[in-house]
Amino acid sequence: MMKDILRLIRIEQWVKNIFVFLPLFFSGKIVLFEYWLPTIVSFVAFSLAASGIYALNDVVDAEADRNHPQKQRRPIAAGDLTPRIGLTISVICALCAIIVAAFVNPHVMAVIVFYLLLNVAYCLWLKRIAILDVLIVAVGFVLRMLAGGWSTAIHLSQWIVLMTFLLALFLVIAKRRDDVLIFERQGTVSRYTVYGYNLPFVNLVMCMVAAIMIVCYIMYTVSPEVTCRLHTNRLYLTTLFVLAGVMRYMQLTLVETKCSSPTKILLNDRFVQLCVIGWFVSFMMIIYI
Repeated sequence: MMKDILRLIRIEQWVKNIFVFLPLFFSGKIVLFEYWLPTIVSFVAFSLAASGIYALNDVVDAEADRNHPQKQRRPIAAGDLTPRIGLTISVICALCAIIVAAFVNPHVMAVIVFYLLLNVAYCLWLKRIAILDVLIVAVGFVLRMLAGGWSTAIHLSQWIVLMTFLLALFLVIAKRRDDVLIFERQGTVSRYTVYGYNLPFVNLVMCMVAAIMIVCYIMYTVSPEVTCRLHTNRLYLTTLFVLAGVMRYMQLTLVETKCSSPTKILLNDRFVQLCVIGWFVSFMMIIYI
């Protein structure tokens, strides 16, 4: 049963909560260990909150998940756990998330509470509205970054906030494309909003968001505020890895149709991993050495 519970709360998805560490990294303060404790606690709080939402979502979507080629193996949909157990775990995770966030500061706790309320509304109703569904998921990643900023009192550039939102939106739209493909090929409705999307629309939106995201990143790297604060005007050089990573992800999505899970792509695709490592190392070298 414990194995099924761990599958329900999707610990492997906690990697998404590294967005909490972005303010620490982009501020040039990642080497200052006094900032690490509140950031790590915020990470734990968001991970618990996300797990609570995953559990609730699996309960609400159990019937639809049974018609999905991958999601049908989820514990609730497969019958390995009862909906009552799923709801209990969801409530426990949510309460623990709020308690943990309270140890950081009231601002972080407020972000966690807002995230939980927004996503409960998403699970119960808002995810049935096309376009709004992807926007809400993207906002969730911005909230992660805001929690990281408020946990350490680090100011966030408007460009990095926009880029985070657009990156999350790009990845979510790629996942919606997978749902559209399943619907068009098999006639299986795996998500309520699938009727609000089709391949030409999703492909166009992906390209549009990718282009705006790259522009936002470039604007961030050459922003006078950022170059002055980090004492360097060479951040634009890291754009190469961002561009290569986005192109590879679009290749996986549009050519190889492997877009069902951004987490799996990050953990398994060597090209994407090299882009992330190259970007991280080059960014570190520019601002820390």
